[in-house]
Amino acid sequence: MMTLQLGKRLLTAHSRPYIIAEIGVNHEGSMDQARRLIDLAKQGGADAAKFQSYKADTLASRHSPAYWDTSKEPTKSQHLLFQKYDNFGPDDYIALAEHCRKTGIEFLSTPFDDAAIEFLDPLVPFFKIASADLTNIPFLRKIDAKGKPVVLYTGASTLGETDIAVHTLGQSGCRDIVLLHCILNYPTDNINAHLRMINGLQRAYPDRLVGYSDHTLPDNAMTALMTAHLLGAVVIEKHFTHDKTLPGNDHYHAMDVHDLARFVSLVGHAHTLMGPSDFKAPIATEAISRRNARRSIVLARDVPAGHRLEAADLTYKRPGTGVSPLHWDEVLGRAVACALRADDVLQWEHLTAETK
Repeated sequence: MMTLQLGKRLLTAHSRPYIIAEIGVNHEGSMDQARRLIDLAKQGGADAAKFQSYKADTLASRHSPAYWDTSKEPTKSQHLLFQKYDNFGPDDYIALAEHCRKTGIEFLSTPFDDAAIEFLDPLVPFFKIASADLTNIPFLRKIDAKGKPVVLYTGASTLGETDIAVHTLGQSGCRDIVLLHCILNYPTDNINAHLRMINGLQRAYPDRLVGYSDHTLPDNAMTALMTAHLLGAVVIEKHFTHDKTLPGNDHYHAMDVHDLARFVSLVGHAHTLMGPSDFKAPIATEAISRRNARRSIVLARDVPAGHRLEAADLTYKRPGTGVSPLHWDEVLGRAVACALRADDVLQWEHLTAETK
C-alpha cells in the first residue's frame, strides 16, 4: 500500500483524512484575528491551519476580472480584491507559524509568487499549489526544487494539464504528490461538485493519494466532505471562518469551528466503520461465528460401521465444528469407521481412508 508523509501524519489510502482548515485571508489583515482562527482550527480538530501568501501586484494585473459570485463579494477586479488583504509579510508568517507550533497545529500557506516560495520553505512541511497555478511551469519548477511533498489542486484542469504538472514536479526533488479534486467555483453548487472525479483521479493516478478541496455551502451533515472521504479522499480542505455571516468572498461558503468539529466527529465514526483494510477476509471476532453458525455434515439416520454413506444418510446442520458441506461430494461413497447415530456431527476421523 502506498504511503506518504504529510507533515506529522503518515497517510495511506485508508487513513483518517488529513484535514486542512483554509483560513486564507479570512483574517482580513488582522494578526489577532489570524491567531484566533488558528486557535479555532485547533479547537475544531483540524490537522493544519492554512493561509495564502501573496501580493496583489505579483498575482493579478489591474485588468483581471472577478470570477466569483459578485452578489456576495462585489469587488469586480481580482487586483482590487487581493489588494485588500495582502498586508502580511514574511515576518508575519513566521509569527503565525510559531503560533501554530505553540498551539499544536501544523502551519501551511499557499505561495503565489517566487518570493513566497522562498520565505515559506523553512516554515511549511509541504507545499500547496493552487489550481490556478497548475499550468505555471516556472513556478512548479521552483517548488519542485525544494524537494518537499506537494498537495496539487486540480480545479478547472484537464488530465493532460495535470499530467504535465505531475511530470514537471517530478523532474527534480519532488517525489510525493497528493492530487486534490476541486471545482473552481466560489461557491460551488452541489450539482457541480462532481465528487466522482475523485475516483477518476484514482484511476488516472493509481500510484498517488487523492483528496478534495470543497467550495460547496456546508450543511449539518457536512455531506460533501463526508462523501469525498468515503470515495477515497485522504486530504480534505475547506475554507474556514469564525463567522459565516460576514461579507466577503470566502466567509459564506466556509465552515466554522462547529462545522469542523462536527465533521471530525462524523468522519472519525465513519473511519471506524470502514476498518483498516479493503481485503475481504474473516476478522478475529468472527471466529466464534465460523465455528457455531456455519453448517456441518450431520447424520440423518443411524448407520452401522463399514456403511458407505449415501445422500439419504446425510443432512447439514449447525454447528460448523465437523466436516463442512464444502466436502459433500468427497464424503458420499466413503465408508464409516464406526457406527454413527442420527444427529451425530460428522468428523473426518469417522471415515475410513478407503474411497469407492
